[in-house]
Amino acid sequence: MTMSEYPEYRTQSLCPDCLGRIEARHTIEGDQIFQEKTCPEHGTFKTKIWQGKASYAQWTRPKIPIQKRFNMTPVQAGCPFDCGLCPEHGQHTCTAVLDITARCNLDCTFCFAGASADSPPDKRPPDPDMDTLSRLLDRVYQVSPDANLQLSGGEPTLRKDLPQIIAAARQTGFGFVQVNTNGLALARDPALAPALKAAGLSSIFLQFDGVSDRVYQRLRNQPLFEIKQAAVRACAQNQIGVILVPTLVPGINIQDIGPILEFGLENAPNVRGVHFQPVSFFGRHGAAPSDRDRITIPEILAHIETQTRGIFRAADFKPSSCEHALCAFTGKFIRSDTGPPRALTIFDTACCTPAPAEQGARKARASVVRHWQAPARPASPDGDENDLDRFIRQAEQGMFTVSGMAFQDVWNLDLERLKGCCIHAVSPDGRLIPFCAYNLTRADGKGLYRK
Repeated sequence: MTMSEYPEYRTQSLCPDCLGRIEARHTIEGDQIFQEKTCPEHGTFKTKIWQGKASYAQWTRPKIPIQKRFNMTPVQAGCPFDCGLCPEHGQHTCTAVLDITARCNLDCTFCFAGASADSPPDKRPPDPDMDTLSRLLDRVYQVSPDANLQLSGGEPTLRKDLPQIIAAARQTGFGFVQVNTNGLALARDPALAPALKAAGLSSIFLQFDGVSDRVYQRLRNQPLFEIKQAAVRACAQNQIGVILVPTLVPGINIQDIGPILEFGLENAPNVRGVHFQPVSFFGRHGAAPSDRDRITIPEILAHIETQTRGIFRAADFKPSSCEHALCAFTGKFIRSDTGPPRALTIFDTACCTPAPAEQGARKARASVVRHWQAPARPASPDGDENDLDRFIRQAEQGMFTVSGMAFQDVWNLDLERLKGCCIHAVSPDGRLIPFCAYNLTRADGKGLYRK
């Protein structure tokens, strides 16, 4: 297939050095897709974004932007400088991410927030108090009442009032509340998981990079595998659904993709699935990345198939119904006692008509609520569970999701993709900002929105 058979894709991006908005385009070299952009002052930047011409053409899916646009902030400087959200944004909020602390108990090699256990108090913002958090929860709910809520940080379990925050979120009206955590407190404090469950917690988004201490030593600077397993057990004992979240870094843990999936299946149904995040370079990271430092969605899918010996196949996955097609992948499976998991995902590789963004947002929110929290327990012997109830419960217990999100950094940022983002960070003043824009940092580490 030749380059001329692909329509030229043009978009806008930012200069990694000055964050100036510049033109960008996709180019094809061999079987690889690159984003190229040139800043008049700082030169040309070229970043690999996809592996495989054929899969690139098949994977791309157009969406019709939402009809009722956000109007929290006016359009002045243009995307991505007016986030809040402005009327140019084309997707609803599926997940609102609210940072409740900048404190942390780890010092990771990669960190969106740049949080650190060694950070002195005068170098980080204070924790927002309950009155502030209540105002932020009300603000998000007014704008996006159907959104799922993720409490993040820093490390949110460092807040002693975390159960009260969860309860406040549920009282505000949020039906699904998840905590993004490294799991240390869950493993060490036997009272924490019961308290979070009683407060209304739906799910744990658990940092889980591999199945050996070697991986954690490289990425988190200490051995943590036993702690991760203890955190999973604590959640299982309290019927809290767990999503394992590996940050995939070439040269460190790519070989753990298959073992992570095997661990998830072995600990299902309490582990509800795995959500892979190929490494992105904002917040805290090493030197400016090369293409060898990245892994793209098609490469992850190939590793999933190879490392699981075909239990999960690349063909079992499709683009997310919510985000831009190049941002994510998803697959749903039913576990079986008599054989390998059976794929439920249907991906039509033929060209398709554009899908309404509202429809994709509704499907994505509902899927998270249904599949990421703990499944229903069997009814008691004297309960009134009928055959339909039993069938639904067994189906929920058998469900296992495998997904991934390729966050954008300043080197590969595509503003068209950003306008389709449905994961929105809650800024301290209550604005909703696309996750990649909120965490974006230029080459010298200075942030666009996160200060």
